[in-house]
Amino acid sequence: MSLLIINGESKHLASTSIEGVLSELSLPAPLMLVEHNGKALHRSEWDSVGLSDGDSLELMKVAAGG
Repeated sequence: MSLLIINGESKHLASTSIEGVLSELSLPAPLMLVEHNGKALHRSEWDSVGLSDGDSLELMKVAAGG
């Protein structure tokens, strides 16, 4: 298990990938924006990012509207 900081809260998660974290947290990957350690990631970068203890993720759900 890794200790990750997710939206400012410490969480112990089994996942070591962004897709895995989103799945573990029951978040809809197609609607999510992800920032890893202060860097906004394009969806194509998600697979190349490995997560380690202490990493910080900001997860934001995209919502359309007016």
